[in-house]
Amino acid sequence: MCLQLSRGIEVLKQLRGKAAIAGVGTAGLGKAEGFTELEILSQAAMAAIKDAGLKLQDIDGITTCSSLSPMWALPVVEYLGIRPSFIDSTMLGGSSYVAHLLPAIQALMSGQCNAVLVCYGSTQRTAKFNRAELTKVRKVLEPQPYEMPYEPPLPVAAYALAASRHMHQYGTTREQLAEVAVAARKWAQMNPEAVMRGELSIDDVIQSKPIAAPLTVRDCCMVNDGAGAYVLVRADRAADLPKKPVYVLGNGTAVWHRQISCMEDLTVTSAVESGQRCFDMAGYRAADMDLAMLYDAFTINTLLFLEDLGFCKKGESGAFVSDGGIAPGGRLAVNTNGGGLSCVHPGMYGVYLVIEAVRQLRGECGERQLANPNLALVHGNGATLSSQSTAVLGTAETL
Repeated sequence: MCLQLSRGIEVLKQLRGKAAIAGVGTAGLGKAEGFTELEILSQAAMAAIKDAGLKLQDIDGITTCSSLSPMWALPVVEYLGIRPSFIDSTMLGGSSYVAHLLPAIQALMSGQCNAVLVCYGSTQRTAKFNRAELTKVRKVLEPQPYEMPYEPPLPVAAYALAASRHMHQYGTTREQLAEVAVAARKWAQMNPEAVMRGELSIDDVIQSKPIAAPLTVRDCCMVNDGAGAYVLVRADRAADLPKKPVYVLGNGTAVWHRQISCMEDLTVTSAVESGQRCFDMAGYRAADMDLAMLYDAFTINTLLFLEDLGFCKKGESGAFVSDGGIAPGGRLAVNTNGGGLSCVHPGMYGVYLVIEAVRQLRGECGERQLANPNLALVHGNGATLSSQSTAVLGTAETL
C-alpha cells in the first residue's frame, strides 16, 4: 500500500505546474434579477475566455455542476453551443470547483483537450422555486436516516455542532469565532465586487440574529446570486497568452463522510488528507503560503481548516485569528475578497476561491492587493464538512 501511494505521488508530481489558469471571470454577483442561471453562467464564462485571450471556439473541455440539476453539464454545453471532447460534471458540493482542477489537468496533459472552461452559475437568491418541496424531494433521493427524522435546520445545525465541540474541547471563544466574520468584512470593504461592505464589529456578530447555537446570522454565509468561471490550458500555451499565467502546483481531494453525525471527530476534517496530498504534489507547505483562500460558509470552517491544513496546531486557531490575525495587516491574509461571509455565496462558493487567488497572484486586486504574492492555497468544502479539496497555485517564480 505504501509503495502504491508513493508511486501515485510521483505520478502527480509529474503534473505539477504543467497547466495554468489563463483567464477568470465573474457575473451577476449579489442579485441577478431577470436573468437565469445559464445566462449569468455564460456571462462569467465569456468574461473568463476573453480574459484568457481566447475565443469560445477554442474551448474543447468543460467542467460544471449544480446543486439542483444532476445533468447540469448538458444544458450548459447546449447553451454555450460548444462540443467539448472532455466533460466533467462531478458534484461534491462547494468543493467541486477546486476538485475539478486535477481531472481537467489530466485531460489537458493527455491531449484529450486544449482549453478547459470551469464554470458555475446560480440564481438561488432570486429564483422562484418551492424550497419546501425541494427539501421533500431530497429526503427521498438522499436520505440521511440519523439526522433528517429530527428535522434539524441543515446545514447550519451541522456546523454549529462542530463549533460547539471545538469550543468545548479547546476553549475556543465566541469572540474568536466572530473574529473570522469581522476579518472577512474588512477585506470585503476593499473589494468593489463584495455584496456586504458595511461596518461589522465582534459585538455585531455575537448580538445578531441567533440561527443555531452558538452561530448567529453573521457567522453564516450569505444567500446570493452569482456566476464565476476560469480557463485552464497547458503551461506552454499559457506563456503565449496575454495575462500572467497562474500555475496549478498541487491538488488533492478527500471525502470521509456524508452526514455530520457520521463524522469521527467533529474537530478534524478530511482537509488533513486533501491538504497532505496537495502539498506532497506541490512541494510546499502551509508556512510557504502568501495567501489562504478558505471556504468560509460558516465561521467555524476557517478555524478548522487553518488547523487541518497546518497553518497552526489543532486547537490553536482561535488564538491564531484573534486581534485581527487574518484581517488586513494580520499574520496571514485569509479570504481577501471577503469570502462567503461578506463577498458572495451563491449556493456553491468554490469557484470564487480560485478566482481571487488568481487575481492576487496576478496583482490585480487594487486596494486589497497583497505585496508580491507568489503562492496561494485554495481550499474548498462541500456539504456538512463532508468533501474537502485543496490546491496550491503559484507564479512562474514557484515552478
